[in-house]
Amino acid sequence: MLLSSTHPIQRRFDFARRTQVAPAAWLVREDAIMGTAIRVELWAEDRHAGEAAAAAVMDEMHRVDRAMSPHKPNSELCRINREAARRSVPLSEEMTRLIARAIDFSRLSGGAFDITYAAAGQLYDYRKQVRPDAAALQAARSLIGWQQLELDAQGRTLRFAREGVRIDLGGFAKGHAVDNAVALLAKRGIKHAHVSAGGDSRVLGDRRGRPWSIAIRDPRRLAEVVAVLPLEDVSISTSGDYERYFDAGAERVHHVIDPATGNSASGVRSVTILAADGLTSEALSKAVFVMGVTEGLALVERHGGVDAVIVDAQGALHASSNLLHGLPAAAPARQ
Repeated sequence: MLLSSTHPIQRRFDFARRTQVAPAAWLVREDAIMGTAIRVELWAEDRHAGEAAAAAVMDEMHRVDRAMSPHKPNSELCRINREAARRSVPLSEEMTRLIARAIDFSRLSGGAFDITYAAAGQLYDYRKQVRPDAAALQAARSLIGWQQLELDAQGRTLRFAREGVRIDLGGFAKGHAVDNAVALLAKRGIKHAHVSAGGDSRVLGDRRGRPWSIAIRDPRRLAEVVAVLPLEDVSISTSGDYERYFDAGAERVHHVIDPATGNSASGVRSVTILAADGLTSEALSKAVFVMGVTEGLALVERHGGVDAVIVDAQGALHASSNLLHGLPAAAPARQ
């Protein structure tokens, strides 16, 4: 007997066919969010579920950008900068936690990491090759200092100690977003993934039987690498003087600002940090960049579970003790 399209058995057959599991696959999705390139690569046992997971990553990146962008007037960060010098500003739980961690990193690094660097950072325009003059920089330096952040973590409020103080979470907001994205993937059952936001990335699991291979760029020849690291279940962040910069004669003016001077830090060309989470790896990549090779490596050695690869101002390669015997062979950094 022929079955019509309305026959119950036929309807059950159609439903089963439409909802069958899509083939397993590696999936890649890319977008431009938070002023940088966002990329997620993951293995999904079901392609449809994998595509939904990748979309969730991009949604989370957009959410963090809406909350923490210094350029979106309605972001929580912009509201803080507008109001915190006049009153105690209520904070979200997320922002409270991030600012508390920022203060912890400032203490840990002796101020080399400091989100109040924004008082000087806002005076630079790398696209237009604009830098502050001496008078403007001197005025900005008086406004820099994490001690001017009056955070009430229990009451979830923040107040600035004086007018003109500003904060910028660019030092670790991307690492935080990557952490959140990887947590979302794990919750959805994804076991193998790589999420990156510019120079900040985190790998979940391995690459189905072999490590993820993450390359560290040569700071002067960006098509070449100084090392390739085989990694599993770790975060990696690189800060370099080649990301946002312009050259003023022999001086490279770039976005990694030394809070003590308001000028671009000059002791190294790039710093790569490996840590358990992206918030730590990104914050320490900025701190070590400012501190330089000797003090920076000393900080890394004191901080358990953290490793570093540094290319100094002369192009020489340095690594923390845990990596010295395991660092893969690579061409030396060049002048």
